[in-house]
Amino acid sequence: PSRISPLHTALPLNTDGSTPYYIIGTLKQKNMAQMKEQIKTPKIELNDEEIANLSDAEFKTLVIRMLTEMFQYGPKIEEKVKAMKSEIKENVQGTNSEAKETGTQINGLDQKEEINIQPQQNEETRIQKNEERLRNLRDNLKRTNIQIIGVPEGEEEQQEIENLFENKMKEKFPNLAKEIDFQEVQQAQRVPKKVDPKKHTPKHIIITLPKIKDKEIILKAAREKETVTHKGVPIRLSAYFSKETLQARRGWKDAKLSFRKEGQMKCFLNKAKGVHHHQALII
Repeated sequence: PSRISPLHTALPLNTDGSTPYYIIGTLKQKNMAQMKEQIKTPKIELNDEEIANLSDAEFKTLVIRMLTEMFQYGPKIEEKVKAMKSEIKENVQGTNSEAKETGTQINGLDQKEEINIQPQQNEETRIQKNEERLRNLRDNLKRTNIQIIGVPEGEEEQQEIENLFENKMKEKFPNLAKEIDFQEVQQAQRVPKKVDPKKHTPKHIIITLPKIKDKEIILKAAREKETVTHKGVPIRLSAYFSKETLQARRGWKDAKLSFRKEGQMKCFLNKAKGVHHHQALII
């Protein structure tokens, strides 16, 4: 039987005890109206089941609004995620203590272990999913970003970073000026904003382009040229991702190198995406 709200139990029922169809339809319309109202508010609090019931147009609206709000309220969301992780950890500890009290009333060590371990595993899985969702949203916001590594600091005192980027692209890749309007650069800045006294390398320059296609064209041209320099100093152009994604990619690279060195066929699972990567036999 379907779950019925307290308001629903007060409504008239059919002679066989079932809910009239017109009442079910009214409740569904009310639920859909509430879901639409939630989408319009700044705080998106739809669960997976509610999202699955959205129409295509409503789902697209939800995705666009989520990305827009993540771009505007990124720092606030990070603080909320930290608070949520802390709360989840506290809940895990509370759940474990409750499970231990319940376990004392149950005979059998195996049953006690199952009660103690299963809630903790579920909470850890929830934490991992939340971290993955946050990482994916960050990467989506950075899809059009290019990272320039090696440009000495102080260049922006003579000209703005946007102009520096435009002049360098036209100098090194003159053919790209026909395909890309470099004056449409949305943002240019050095990161990180905080200076690390232990690092003597210049801070990276992050360029936000209007289109993903523009980023791919520039990176392809940089790969074909192999070496790009600025005033005789080699610089490097690359895509810009979150720290978590970069760490995961480094782990994949290390695994591939180890497989080649061993000279045998192996595979490993990328748990973040659920995809198997295969390495062929090297002789």
